[in-house]
Amino acid sequence: MAKNKKQDTNLIHAGSHPEDQFGAVNPPIYHASTVTQESMAALAKARENRDTSFVYGRLGTPTSRAFEEAVTTLEGGDKCISVGSGLSAICTAMLAFVEHGDHILVCDSAYSPTRNLSEKFLRRFGVETTYYDPLVGAGIKDYFQANTKTVYVESPGSHSFEVQDIPAIAKECRQAGIKVVMDNTWSAGYFFKPFEHGVDVSVQAATKYFVGHSDAMLGSVTTTDENFDAIRNSAHLLGYHASPDDAYLGLRGIRTLATRIKRHEKNALKVADWLRGRPEVEELRHPAFPSCPGHDIWRRDFSGSSGLFSVLLKEAPDEAVANLIDGLDLFALGASWGGYESLVLRTQLIRSATNWNTKTPCVRFHVGLEDPDDLIDDLKAGLDRYMAAI
Repeated sequence: MAKNKKQDTNLIHAGSHPEDQFGAVNPPIYHASTVTQESMAALAKARENRDTSFVYGRLGTPTSRAFEEAVTTLEGGDKCISVGSGLSAICTAMLAFVEHGDHILVCDSAYSPTRNLSEKFLRRFGVETTYYDPLVGAGIKDYFQANTKTVYVESPGSHSFEVQDIPAIAKECRQAGIKVVMDNTWSAGYFFKPFEHGVDVSVQAATKYFVGHSDAMLGSVTTTDENFDAIRNSAHLLGYHASPDDAYLGLRGIRTLATRIKRHEKNALKVADWLRGRPEVEELRHPAFPSCPGHDIWRRDFSGSSGLFSVLLKEAPDEAVANLIDGLDLFALGASWGGYESLVLRTQLIRSATNWNTKTPCVRFHVGLEDPDDLIDDLKAGLDRYMAAI
């Protein structure tokens, strides 16, 4: 494929090499564990050339390699490795740069399994975690210690949606020799280009917008040439890899990402705009609206928004929240997002460095590809039930 094509064109063709597969547009699914070699010399050469050769199914197949090529093209890094889930991607990235006695910084708005990794795993092996206000920006330098190795950012936060000043954070980290690992799942790498803003490693739950159909578990870790050996060695030591079937589904989903995520964006903006006018809604947490912390940073650094956002409802008993959610018809109750369907979740936010009013119900919505007017009708009935229970 010719270089310098636009993003939507790259999404259609990256990782597709019909000339290598008898003219077939889609790479086949390689189910492989054992990969044989013709000779000892050939095996030694394959082990030395891991970027172009295959030696064992867990270490990659032509199917996973095609997916990785497409993700690399999208996010703008140098190389990518695929793993079995978004959490596997986070673990791969964080464990690549730390050892006993090190210190890491994690944004206070982080996805809760990231906290679990810090508190229930890394702490056991002598790695200390400090949580910081996601809106701290260049002030991140005040949290640095002599043994700080990694700063973990998630922008926006996938529950409370603070948008972080990634360039400011990355600048301070670069000067201190600290790696920046970013969860970029919300933008799908489509609306935010991490490596243009100083990020060292971008992780995604490819389960979400890449797959797009709620039927595969997949993660991606994209990085620079400088950091790739550390990332790949981390994944291989941990035994993380992507199944060929799920890598295929991720690659297939990427082909329609541009069309799908723009529809998610359009629908979510309409639904969010309606919600912010409802009396039951105390605050809208959608990065594209001024009420969201970090909105100005979103306007500066992002080219669009996806389908995920939250609302803070007026204080009410748990029964009222249950009345709202349990009776919804088109918003299914589920913890994931990024698929074609709409979802809703009552979020329980954990904070260590910032304050959060736990009495104010926080409800997260993922707006799918349905007609937004039908979604609004569903939510109207739900909010009426909410008010009736107050």
